Amino acid sequence: MSNVISQPKTVAFHTLGCKLNFAETSTIARTLTDAGYQKVNFDEPAKVYIINTCSVTENADKECKLHVKRAAKANPDGLVAIIGCYAQLKPEEISSITGVDLVLGAKEKFNILSYLDDLEKSESRAEIHSCEIDEADFFVGSYSIGDRTRAFLKVQDGCDYKCTYCTIPLARGISRSDTIENVVANAKEIAARDIKEIVLTGVNIGDYGKGEFGNKKHEHTFLDLISELDKVEGIERIRISSIEPNLLKDESIELVSKSRSFVPHFHIPLQSGSDELLKKMKRRYLTNLYYNRVNKIREVMPEAAIGVDVIVGFPGETEELFMETYNFLNDLPISYLHVFTYSERENTEAAEMLGAVPIPERKRRNKMLRILSEKKKMEFYRSQLGRKLSVLWEHENKNGLMFGFTENYVRVSKAFDENSINQTETIVLDKILEDGSVSIQEKQFEDFLAKI
Repeated sequence: MSNVISQPKTVAFHTLGCKLNFAETSTIARTLTDAGYQKVNFDEPAKVYIINTCSVTENADKECKLHVKRAAKANPDGLVAIIGCYAQLKPEEISSITGVDLVLGAKEKFNILSYLDDLEKSESRAEIHSCEIDEADFFVGSYSIGDRTRAFLKVQDGCDYKCTYCTIPLARGISRSDTIENVVANAKEIAARDIKEIVLTGVNIGDYGKGEFGNKKHEHTFLDLISELDKVEGIERIRISSIEPNLLKDESIELVSKSRSFVPHFHIPLQSGSDELLKKMKRRYLTNLYYNRVNKIREVMPEAAIGVDVIVGFPGETEELFMETYNFLNDLPISYLHVFTYSERENTEAAEMLGAVPIPERKRRNKMLRILSEKKKMEFYRSQLGRKLSVLWEHENKNGLMFGFTENYVRVSKAFDENSINQTETIVLDKILEDGSVSIQEKQFEDFLAKI
């Protein structure tokens, strides 16, 4: 075994999956940098490579192996630690991957520093430190700072729902929340860094308040949380990530509509537009409730962006039931879709269900809904042309262009201007461009487009 302790204390991170993972990676990174580690890019030589994994993606195993190889290429003597949902669900499987030295489960990942000091490069199977998932009953507050523009703020973790297709409760444990005081303190820290936008994230954020003080009672609610966050000075925008339709109450929608900082953008998982399939999935609502949520938003915020998660190819989804979903979505006044193709997961009820949909048919249905999503997005963008909105400009220079999003999630572009980075600008939306973004009414931009 080659001991790598003598190498400089450098660490590199790669994150797979959701905004919550990014928030947690950032928090772990701050812990390590506070302890004297220097953060480097993942493709550079480092003493430690940390890969934060996801169990939702279909190719978790493949993706994990790919990034382990990337780490080995950057530094064959570097230590490789695997954390995250896939590490909790399949620790033995991961420990046998060549090049992996350490596997940490849901409880252990936040104590990674204590495992690194004595870790040596493994010539056989990796060390595993993984709890039973019912031990993951504590909360670690996290927020990510991926760029200077926005931060992902973790307010809740785990899930008590028993959706028949989902492994997240097995990977993250019971529903539990940060305290309002901690969330507000983290929001103030983010504001102090001159970050203009916060995205609230968690596994089931509408269930906020459960487990806030170590029990299953709701001392506070999601409405209480957003009411307090709306008072934080220095944050221009707060965006709610994904929230279950049965937990998105009228009072929360009303608050966002009148808010100083919450933006008119909701992302609401549907999963199926068939009541028969929603029952098989053990979702906690039917299509009528979902329809009412969308229409309530449209009633008080006509220009809001509304995104939808949907799954195609669930067991028992006949052509007729798929078309129920398609027609339900086609008739809804929504803005875009995130379409997921169902894939079997070990230890889930759905994996044992009859009526498996052939893979080619799952792919065809996915394509149909992605085309519908593009149509919905273009309809929404066209409805916004000529409106005066604000855009928060991002830092990337893409072939002379810079991009940003309006408060209601329209992607906007203009000629790159370094002075605009991380600035909010009032603009008028002009026309939809070939890349799907929207240009602004600006002579300088018209001149720029004429040159390229």
